[in-house]
Amino acid sequence: MQPMYYIGLDVHKQKISYCVKDSSGKIYAEGWIPATRFDLDRWMKTLPQPWSAALEATMFSGWIYDHLKPHAAALKVAHPLMLRAIAAAKKKNDRIDANKICDCLRCDFLPECYMAPTAIRERRRTLRYRNLLVRQMVQMKIKISSLLMEAGVSYNKQRLHKAGYFRELLASNPDIDEGLRSLLRLCRETVVRLQKTESALVRSLESDSLLMDRVERLMTIPAVGPITALTWALEVGEVQRFSSIKKAISYCGLCGAEKSSGNTVQRTPLSKQRNKHLQTTLIEAAKMAPRNSPELAMLYDKEKQKGNANRATLAVARKLVAYLVAVDRSQKEFLTVERENRTAA
Repeated sequence: MQPMYYIGLDVHKQKISYCVKDSSGKIYAEGWIPATRFDLDRWMKTLPQPWSAALEATMFSGWIYDHLKPHAAALKVAHPLMLRAIAAAKKKNDRIDANKICDCLRCDFLPECYMAPTAIRERRRTLRYRNLLVRQMVQMKIKISSLLMEAGVSYNKQRLHKAGYFRELLASNPDIDEGLRSLLRLCRETVVRLQKTESALVRSLESDSLLMDRVERLMTIPAVGPITALTWALEVGEVQRFSSIKKAISYCGLCGAEKSSGNTVQRTPLSKQRNKHLQTTLIEAAKMAPRNSPELAMLYDKEKQKGNANRATLAVARKLVAYLVAVDRSQKEFLTVERENRTAA
């Protein structure tokens, strides 16, 4: 059996620092290469075989992971928050970082994080771009309201962004001068363009053959619409990676953090270590869920009687996570899963 060589990679936008060691910890090679596919190919030809590598999760890690994966015996991505040995070091540079990542991999101490399949990551990129468009759309709508308020123009808040009312407002209100009218039209055109682009992106994801069946199953859950279903499918990736519902709830950021030492216990309402995209989407869905499900409405009322509406919303969001995990694991529609659970009970 050939000895394994271990490689630690510290990746950046323009260069990649590396450290290659054998199983005893002896350095075989170290240095840096430009962060391009051509240089990676040329560098891999100089490596001893077989080799396994580890790199820290950054915004540059995805394409490097995909490019190295077919050539490595094993390839892992390290959780940046868990690499305390690097973050707490007194002396820190790219060469030392690569060396320590290599040692963590060699000694099996690497805090590995989940790396979704390439197809899921590509579609996730599209969904997150859609989220950017929605934020920009909201900003432009706020800007329209601000421009009208600055000029002292009275308007109907509920109808402002309706196309017919907006045209009538510009045409008939004497307080809107020509300069303000042109700015308002520009803002409105931007909002319409963003809406059309956002709708096209959602339709393309809904009709994607990789996601279509899964999204349709998830949408059988009360209060789960296309955006919630798409966000769950693309942010979670493979639901089998969660061994329990509690771990899925923790990943979604719907539980508090705990720090205890001796007799002192500190708790926070919500943990900052979470998938922020999932957390936001699930909380928004939980606010609407009691209107669509009698069971979720009962849960909301029960928790709200304890005196906190936010606590009730979080309880509903955690229940939605349980539903999503159950449907995703069984690959059956929600009503079927619910009926089977009642029969078993």
